[in-house]
Amino acid sequence: MTRSRQLHLGAFMRPVSLHTGAWRFPGAAPDANFNFALIKRFAQRLEAARFDAFFMADHLAVLNMPIDTLKRSHTVTSFEPMTLLSALAAVTERLGLIATSSTTFDEPYHVARRFASLDHLSGGRAGWNLVTTSNPEAARNFGLDEHVEHGERYHRAREFYDVVTGLWDSWADDAFVRDVERGVYFEPEKLHVLDHKGEHLSVRGPLNIARPVQGWPVVVQAGSSEAGRQLAAETADAVFTAQPNLAEGKRFYADVKARLEPLGRARDHLKILPGAFVVVGSSLDEAQHKRAELDRYVHYDSGIASLSIALGHDVSHLDPDGPLPEIPESNASRSARQRVVDWAREEGLTVRQLAQRIGGYSGLEMVGTPVSIADQMEQWLVEEGSDGFNVMFPFLPGGLDDFVDQVVPELQRRGIFRREYEGSTLREHLGLPRPANRFFAA
Repeated sequence: MTRSRQLHLGAFMRPVSLHTGAWRFPGAAPDANFNFALIKRFAQRLEAARFDAFFMADHLAVLNMPIDTLKRSHTVTSFEPMTLLSALAAVTERLGLIATSSTTFDEPYHVARRFASLDHLSGGRAGWNLVTTSNPEAARNFGLDEHVEHGERYHRAREFYDVVTGLWDSWADDAFVRDVERGVYFEPEKLHVLDHKGEHLSVRGPLNIARPVQGWPVVVQAGSSEAGRQLAAETADAVFTAQPNLAEGKRFYADVKARLEPLGRARDHLKILPGAFVVVGSSLDEAQHKRAELDRYVHYDSGIASLSIALGHDVSHLDPDGPLPEIPESNASRSARQRVVDWAREEGLTVRQLAQRIGGYSGLEMVGTPVSIADQMEQWLVEEGSDGFNVMFPFLPGGLDDFVDQVVPELQRRGIFRREYEGSTLREHLGLPRPANRFFAA
């Protein structure tokens, strides 16, 4: 196998584990989602292991399932992403810091300003996970009775991206001369007023922060629908995706990469990083036992609520031991819904079995020894199913420590993961160019 390509590894850290039973697992920290001392330790361990980035997802609604289900969830409370990552910027030096921010329920000036600030505070390590927010319950927290229609969310997101990146280009890189003798702080001819007036947004500008260290913070996109794939090809530096197996991963990889050339983009300037739920054991039996033990802590109430969210319809009334009936489309995430429907049809799963899977973790799993996990990651890399992974740990701190202490050295031994950082910015970690300023020549 070729060793020329290198894996990129992000760490999915909010919630600290997606598995519903993670906070109850023996030895796990039940308060890890809201314990800064622990999260700081996690970030520093990831940096010592030379991870590309710490990725903090976000959600904008608590009341998205019945209270009897919510009371079992460790995801109901967490830090606001930008606040946490700003704090982590002060206690790390190289680790990328990526946060989710919604284009549906925020304003581009706010988003541009926050991420420019984080990029300066961290010395060029910020990344923006651009999402349209699929959870319909979030709309109720922002003055809406119903969620914005799926297609409309993506139209706004495309315009939102243009405005944010335009605001990041408000100033030439050398605009701030700070000439004490002349009494000139900046050169006016190196300031651009955006004055955007579009279908969804009207923003005058300019941004009141100097151009970010990276030119633009790294832009990440997470949608897998047709609209999401096209938005990623047009806007993203990296894609966080959910692909259940290598065959599906290769199809997604080929599809998104093929969209780049007609847009004038190089294939290697968009990194595709599927989520991978990794459970490490000294043997396959031990790893599988850990996975089964995790699932044992998933209550049916949590599982059926998670299934309802994934399908966009309340299915709590269905016979738990019967098959999944026809489920109409909703205004929620279409790709997530389709994955669940496909599992039910292809594997003959009952509602209970689906709930157990969704309530625990339902995406790509790598359960095994350090060698077998490295084998899978290398195969995905070599066969172009991914450029790396957004690693999801089964429980904290043990699941993270297992990966850092056992899997990372095996990847390094094979020559497919760095032993040292070669740069200081997130763009340098990912091998991405610094964008030119659209308004000012270099």
